[in-house]
Amino acid sequence: MSTGETMSTGESMNTGETMSEERPDTLYEAVGGIDTLRRLSNTFYEGVLADPLLAPVFANFTTTHIEHVAVWLAEVFGGPARFTADLGGHQSLLRAHLGLAITEEQRLRWMELMAAAVAKELPEDELLRRRVLEYFDWGTRIAEDVSGMQPDADLGDPGPTPRWGWEGLR
Repeated sequence: MSTGETMSTGESMNTGETMSEERPDTLYEAVGGIDTLRRLSNTFYEGVLADPLLAPVFANFTTTHIEHVAVWLAEVFGGPARFTADLGGHQSLLRAHLGLAITEEQRLRWMELMAAAVAKELPEDELLRRRVLEYFDWGTRIAEDVSGMQPDADLGDPGPTPRWGWEGLR
């Protein structure tokens, strides 16, 4: 910041980030919508299925998984609520992870591959990329926890599909 400039709302003195009015309201809009999320999912799963540590977790993988993940991310990032309307919502996503026994090593490798996919497919916006990866870090910790439960475990009501924005979990 040069002499005479004032800090705008949302700007961090430590990083120089600005939550300016130029940013879209949602991460969904900022990433470029469903087409970008499809590319992100496709790029990510190309890496996952070739990875010896992660491929076994996705033994039952089908190409529809790529679309389902893109639709989930669209909803989480503030886009259309199609995952809830058409694919079973939060409960369905959590249930898909039951019994997978995901290890911390697998979670961290997942994050490495997703970070590479984010770097390749998302706009060159450091704050946007960081917020998206913060969501994935948060979500993979939940997936790891749930994956240790038996496939028939009662999850209760996990509530609605979470929403993630510029400030994290909303």
